[in-house]
Amino acid sequence: MPEITCREALNQALHEEMSRDPAVFLLGEDVGLYEGSFKVSKGLLARFGEKRVIDTPIAEAGIVGMAIGAAMGGLRPVAELMTVNFSVVALDQIMNHAAVIRYMFGGKVTLPLTIRMPGGGGNQLGAQHSRSLEPLFAQIPGLRVVVPSFPADAKGLLKAAIRSDDPVIFLEHEGLYGVKGEVPDGERMLPLGLADVKRTGSDVTLVTLSRMVYVCLEAAGELAKEGIDAEVLDLRGLNPLDMKTVVDSVRKTHRVVTVEESCLTGGWGGEIAARLMEEAFDELDGPVLRVGGADVPMPYSKHLEQAAIPDADKVIKRVRELF
Repeated sequence: MPEITCREALNQALHEEMSRDPAVFLLGEDVGLYEGSFKVSKGLLARFGEKRVIDTPIAEAGIVGMAIGAAMGGLRPVAELMTVNFSVVALDQIMNHAAVIRYMFGGKVTLPLTIRMPGGGGNQLGAQHSRSLEPLFAQIPGLRVVVPSFPADAKGLLKAAIRSDDPVIFLEHEGLYGVKGEVPDGERMLPLGLADVKRTGSDVTLVTLSRMVYVCLEAAGELAKEGIDAEVLDLRGLNPLDMKTVVDSVRKTHRVVTVEESCLTGGWGGEIAARLMEEAFDELDGPVLRVGGADVPMPYSKHLEQAAIPDADKVIKRVRELF
């Protein structure tokens, strides 16, 4: 299998889906002539033309509103917002329109809309460009929330998102665009809402997603030197939430640490912990522990930014508390 970057995997998915279905089109700030802020839309304008690759004004509410109308009319828009931070400008459109239209129309109208947004910290982009808002979108019924880590997952999940008849929030970490991985040739589709075990283990389960998957894999490697065999479980999304795979892992390891980049307070790790209390309490040999981002606006200073984001050492320290 060829090794390509996450950026290239996403680009392949867009090329393939736009070739397959003429109803698929891309819109957003600088997605055409500039080929996207992170070059995910490279070559799309030249191949598909300005009617299907649309450069929009800097108006997130307008981008999402136009995409909602197009989806209601039978098209399959892929809207790119330049950063997830700016999605709050369009939160009315996302929360009060995209998420509820199919329900309010009694299923007579579908909303096949994908909203792609880069986010996450670690790149010294400051507090207004570095948020991890996965928990926010996970709290909105009617939205599918997808958060890939590996390039192969990014491609397969984006293709599935575009073909979904529900609105999908597709969150891409800015720090993963250049990460390489094997991506199978040909058609690759992954079901939404299915977690994946990235490393098998028998002593503790690390539940995570996005860039923290790589942090957990690094931590697992170090823990193995101490005789602790960690399983790394990549949720790959938060709605649908694959609790079955989480519980199955816990039945094997009996210990859990959730690891997320989003702020610890109100983070999705608390939801995992609560549901494990309800669904698998007797399987646990210790409390469900959490690792998360610091409850501060993301600093610009490199050292402070690193201190605010979980790393392998923080994960290892938390795991040791269970032994």
